[in-house]
Amino acid sequence: MGRRIRWLSVVFILCFGLVIVQLANIQFRRASALAHSPSNPVNSVVNLDNQRGEILAADGTVLAQSVRVAPSGSNRFQFMREYPTKSLFAQIVGFCNDAVPAVGCDTGVEGFYGAQLGLHKQSVQTLSQLLNPPPPTVDDITLTVNPTYQQDAMNQLESLPGPNKDGAIVILNPHTGAVLAMASLPTYDPTPLTSPDAKTATAAANLINQPDPEGYRPVLPLATFYPIQPGSTAKVITTAAIYNLDPSLATYNYPISLCQAIPQTNKSICNDADTAALATPCGGTIVQMLPASCDPGYAELGLMLGADNLANEAGLFGMNERPPLDIAPENNTVGHAVQPSQYPTAAAMSSGGNPGVPGQAYSAFGQQDVEITALQNAMIAGAVANGGAEMTPHFLAKVTDSQGKVVQTYQPSIWKQAMSPTAAAQIIPLMQAVVTGGTASGDNFPASLDAAVKTGTAQVGTPTTSIADWMIGFAPANNPKSAVAVVVPQQGLGTYGATVAGPIMRQIMIDVLG
Repeated sequence: MGRRIRWLSVVFILCFGLVIVQLANIQFRRASALAHSPSNPVNSVVNLDNQRGEILAADGTVLAQSVRVAPSGSNRFQFMREYPTKSLFAQIVGFCNDAVPAVGCDTGVEGFYGAQLGLHKQSVQTLSQLLNPPPPTVDDITLTVNPTYQQDAMNQLESLPGPNKDGAIVILNPHTGAVLAMASLPTYDPTPLTSPDAKTATAAANLINQPDPEGYRPVLPLATFYPIQPGSTAKVITTAAIYNLDPSLATYNYPISLCQAIPQTNKSICNDADTAALATPCGGTIVQMLPASCDPGYAELGLMLGADNLANEAGLFGMNERPPLDIAPENNTVGHAVQPSQYPTAAAMSSGGNPGVPGQAYSAFGQQDVEITALQNAMIAGAVANGGAEMTPHFLAKVTDSQGKVVQTYQPSIWKQAMSPTAAAQIIPLMQAVVTGGTASGDNFPASLDAAVKTGTAQVGTPTTSIADWMIGFAPANNPKSAVAVVVPQQGLGTYGATVAGPIMRQIMIDVLG
């Protein structure tokens, strides 16, 4: 009898041990997976509710909110997401519809800060809460964006003359990286995407994924997803490479010329023209050549800098890397909404590479294999304005809990040290001279702005099929408050960055600094 009792005790101990092991497995190893499983009834309720916190602009304007559409406790879809500003902030805020899995909540700020916006456990503050946990709650997200600047930027794009109005404008605080406005065309109205009716929401999602006549998808911000040839705005990178990596070239005096021969090819780079007969002569040191945007002179400087210096400086600005902007992928089929800008590597621009040595000349003035997003170009201007420090771009200002308590405040950080403060200080007066006597001198920037800019006119296609018109800059130059990039691609032949993007830049600066 005693032997049977001992064996029975061993069996009970083993069973108890297995229970302990399984409890540990559920509590620790599998806890996260079970908590997020779609089979978890708690998550089914959360999805049914679609209850989320508000998304607010810097001035408190409501950009997204959840409104009740069914009585509490009913089995119907209880909350529906609402976007009062409609298309104005759609590409920043994103959209959320848990009732329709094909739409989901994985876009823009909605997706990036989904854990805070959605229902989540409250932290335990007292002993009574430990014994009786508080119910799940949502947090509100306040962004850095300014509705007035955003509306102004959108108005500027929509008022472009001609049939092609797609473009992008990015306004940053160069000292913090805060995005003050980011407007892109095409855009979309998120209202039908929030419908609990699957057919309506899915049809809307499919529609905004279709390219418009200019080839851009409304769901993807032109400002962050589409790198575009930057033209002469890339001369800011080349100038930084000179002052930062090879200062001896700052005094190089390029002889006044119409064109510059490109080694290992039968081609020449002519200034503001395809042939010498139509070209305008230019030359001098970079003090003369950057304001005048001398293409042959910068092609020669690119060859003198060499592949290593050009590629290294581009890397210091963050080219070929995705800027860490806090918006989520638009969806899994098109990739992340923020794409890296492109600059040839040192190996690609070296002999035997592709584009090889000629790529040094073309890359130095922003043609051929160089492509930059409007976000990246605004960051480049911001780095010059901020003493060479390129700040991490961000939309988040703060996170507030349901009681109005601030639980998180964004802390600015440097993403890249693009150049030395000395190098940045030497570039600023050259960009000021673009306004006072260079390619933007006819744009009538008020002297009170003290603007510093760089124009860009990129010939797209071989032969040229369209023009991408650019301007980047900051103001006031002696104490920059904002850094701006304007791009208007798909423009007609004969247009210029100064004449298309320039008036937009001028008005944006007046409105932001006024």
